[in-house]
This record gives sequence, structure tokens and C-alpha cells, in this order.
Amino acid sequence: MYSSDRFVGKYLDSFARMHRESFGRGSVSLPKMEDIETLEEMLMTLFFPGHQGADNPRSLRSAIEYSLEGTTRLLYDAIGRAVRYENPERSEEDCLAEAEKAVDMLAEELPHIRSMLKLDAEAGFEGDPAAHSIHEVILCYPAMRALTVHRVAHFLYTIGVPLVPRMMNEVMHSSTGIDIHPGASIGESFFIDHGTGVVIGETTVIGSHVKLYQGVTLGALSIPKKGCGQLLEGAKRHPTIEDNVTIYANATILGDITIGHDTIIASNAWIKENIPPESMVITALPEIKVRPIRKR
Repeated sequence: MYSSDRFVGKYLDSFARMHRESFGRGSVSLPKMEDIETLEEMLMTLFFPGHQGADNPRSLRSAIEYSLEGTTRLLYDAIGRAVRYENPERSEEDCLAEAEKAVDMLAEELPHIRSMLKLDAEAGFEGDPAAHSIHEVILCYPAMRALTVHRVAHFLYTIGVPLVPRMMNEVMHSSTGIDIHPGASIGESFFIDHGTGVVIGETTVIGSHVKLYQGVTLGALSIPKKGCGQLLEGAKRHPTIEDNVTIYANATILGDITIGHDTIIASNAWIKENIPPESMVITALPEIKVRPIRKR
């Protein structure tokens, strides 16, 4: 029978001694990614009760009570774990009190977040002739799932909750193909059509009534020197997109620049400079050659 015992010692040497000695002795466990996946579904049901195929409750109030209880309990546990892991010197009671405060703050913010999501759904319906109803947008469009998770994750990020907002981002990224850092600030009536491959970086600021198509990148310029990435923590590195901007498929906008209001960015544009308001940005059309296929 095969045994791997002879490799254990050498492999253990790759771990820090402090971690090796504390592991399994009351060390704090991280939030579970599967719990964050469950949270994504809970949030959709909380904000859009009746749209997620659940059994009809006796009343809207009972549906909200059930969804809110499950969502807040899961978040309380996940945030408590994250706070304790990041602050091992603090007591468990202190960390859980911080988690409770964060969840209470989010609960107070829920009506505003839902109002924003309703505007996002309306923007998706009004901007897409293929959509037959707002219900279809909520149920079928990946942007609605991405924005539901993002708007909650962004709030948690702004009040200083560690780790959990990024975990929410990655779960949403995996399920929709849309990658929005929880630090990104997004105004009302925002929508992403199709969605696959969209990337929105941490310090991006997006105004109101902005629409993106698939494959758009709102990113930062690469770090020129090795090891300098952490020196830029907190610095504005990503674009600002003003109100009423439309950015078509596969456009790339990089760096701390501003795209002025009421501008249209055509597909495949590569932009690293400020664009004034009310502009149309297009790339040079490629030369198209057509020749007959010679059949043997």
C-alpha cells in the first residue's frame, strides 16, 4: 500500500512555524466560500422576493422576515470570522460585536440598496429591445445578479469589513463572468448588457445612467517596478466614468482618467487619456478584403 508519510516533514517545513504551532489549537477559521455562495442566492431572494422560484409565502412580510433572518445570520457569522482572523489579538466577544454592528448598518441600508437595484433593472429593460419585461431582466440577466451582490459588497467594503466583500466579489465573478471589485463606486441606473468578461477595478468611479457591454475593462495601468504594488494601496488608479456614458464591447479604458459625460466609446477602443464630454471615440476601421474561395 502506498504511503506519503516520508514527505510530510519536508512539506511541513514550507509553513511558518507560528502557523504550524497554532493550527488546530483554537485558531480562528476563515469564512467559508460555500456560505458566501449561499449568501448570493439569499440576497437575490431578499431583494426580489417571488422572482427566485421559491414557494409563495402567506405574505410579503413573512417572505422578507425569512430572507432577512437567513441573510443577516450568515453575514454575522462570516464577518465575525473575518474580523477575528484579521485581528487574532482581539477577544471573540469584541469581534462579534463589530460583526453585529456591521450587519445592523447594512440592514439599515437595505431599502436604499433595493431602490438602486430597481433603477438598475429598469435601465436594463429600457435599454434592451430584447427584454420583454423587468421580471425577465431580474430573472435572466447576469448583470442583475452581479449588481445585487456588488451593491451589498460595496457597502460592507466602505464600512471596513475585511475579506467578506472580496469573497462576495469572487463568487459573483465565478457565476456571472462579471468582475467588479467591491471598492468600485457605481451610480444609479447602471447596466451591463450581456456582461461576460467585464472587469471594473477597485478605484473606478461610475456615474449615473451608464451602460457597458461585454468585454469592457475599466482597469489600471501595470505597475512598472516589481514590489511596488502595495505602495499604491488606496491611490486612485482606475477611470472615472461620468453620467450618461455608453461603452461598447471590448473597449479598454486604463488609468486614473476621466471619460466625460454623454460620451460614446466604440467597440475595441484602447483609451489612456481623458476624453471630453459629449464625445464619440472610435478606432480606425480595419481594412476588409474579400476574395472568392477557390474550390478544387
